[in-house]
Amino acid sequence: MNQDAIQLRVIQSLSEVAEADWNALLSPDAGPFLKYSFLNALELTGCVGGNTGWQVAHLLVEDSNSRLLGAMPLYLKQHSYGEFVFDWAWAQAYEQNGMPYYPKALSAIPFTPVRGPRMLVSSNADKSAIQETLVSGLKSLVTQNVLSSAHVLFPEISELDALKKQGFMMRDSVQFHWHNAGYQDFEQFLAALTMKRRKNIRRERAAVENHQISYRHIPGSIATTDDWAFFYRCYENTYIEHRSSPYLTEECLQLLGNTMPENFHLIIASQNGRPIASSLLVVDRLTSKAYGRYWGAIEHIPCLHFELAYYQAIEYCIKEGIEIFEGGAQGEHKMARGFLPTTLQSAHWIEDPGFSNAVKRFLEREHEGMAAYVDELEQHIPLKSTKVLP
Repeated sequence: MNQDAIQLRVIQSLSEVAEADWNALLSPDAGPFLKYSFLNALELTGCVGGNTGWQVAHLLVEDSNSRLLGAMPLYLKQHSYGEFVFDWAWAQAYEQNGMPYYPKALSAIPFTPVRGPRMLVSSNADKSAIQETLVSGLKSLVTQNVLSSAHVLFPEISELDALKKQGFMMRDSVQFHWHNAGYQDFEQFLAALTMKRRKNIRRERAAVENHQISYRHIPGSIATTDDWAFFYRCYENTYIEHRSSPYLTEECLQLLGNTMPENFHLIIASQNGRPIASSLLVVDRLTSKAYGRYWGAIEHIPCLHFELAYYQAIEYCIKEGIEIFEGGAQGEHKMARGFLPTTLQSAHWIEDPGFSNAVKRFLEREHEGMAAYVDELEQHIPLKSTKVLP
């Protein structure tokens, strides 16, 4: 490949790229969150862009004929909300020293703590060369725009070396994932748990059953506008109860339901025929994964959250033969419900040398603490015998 023919370009809207060209960069296991339909829906409905603090700045690599060779989903952030890798202390340190931390450059899927490719490369291009160009281009963007830093959240393990080579520092975080060991039904899954965990789950499910709750599983392909509207009502109410604002709009969810229905599964709980709660799974059958994304309720029933967001989802995964159910960031309580801790990495590059050294020392200490934390979690694994996954 002629390196001189490669050029970098920043776009302020994914609509500047043809959908087919963007999706052609995605490997079969890239997952649904990198699809053009997903990222574009966030932009079209104002969930990112505008005054959201997520300025679109996708980084492209093209040849001399403007053919797309590579891309990095990228945003300039004015805050650290919706990321799930917390750097508030870094921002505060910058502020205390009279320096601006925001805006910063962020390569991530908005509001979605899911591992996946962050350096998309055409199958016709030199992968290592394009990755090197994207990472160096990201650093140049930080320098040229006087940004504080660049952050690449939850990249694929195979991308870490390309980031490390250019001075990015690694940071660990822990999520909790459920693994299907070929269970035939929920009872077989329960049999794999320790007695304490098994009894706890039975007790929680029985508590919900006492309220005469029924469930409707709705594949995205048959979900109606009313189904999505009810889900949004539940989702929005959860944020309101926590005195916050939802990241997604109803318009966005309706659009996603129309453009990529094969990747969604709704579960709606009803009491005496009246819907009262709902949860949403994002499903990727190619990689045999399901992702628990959002849940909400308009009436409070003890343990309904666990039933709807975890147990009904696990039953769905068992029925459909899905191998991994990712419960999302945080939540040690998931371990009591059959989830196992999994360590993921993010990559960070700080422009200022002094702050970079300080962050490096912080991350070294944090890495040791995280390792001890994972070791502690391993002592409370819910299965009868297993190990923490890498």
